[in-house]
Amino acid sequence: MAEEYISIAVWLSGRSYRIRIKPDEESAVRKAVKVADDKVNEMRQHYAGKDDQDFMAMTLLMYAADSAIESFNNPLLQDELSKISQKIDKALSKEED
Repeated sequence: MAEEYISIAVWLSGRSYRIRIKPDEESAVRKAVKVADDKVNEMRQHYAGKDDQDFMAMTLLMYAADSAIESFNNPLLQDELSKISQKIDKALSKEED
């Protein structure tokens, strides 16, 4: 059976956007939009003379960077990288023998 979606309107940086989401995601999406809108407003206060597109781009870049850093610092990823590093070290030490 096809998943059900609902259409909601959200406001970001003074503009309305219609998006389609799963009904059980509505609360989380609205909270995320609020956080993003607050961050855009924060950027607006710190960087005068820019337009809304600049503020939204800066906010998006900040979230993308945070996400990349967070995923890299994931303990599971770090564990896997450690295992790979140990295997490489072991293979290299065998070559030296």
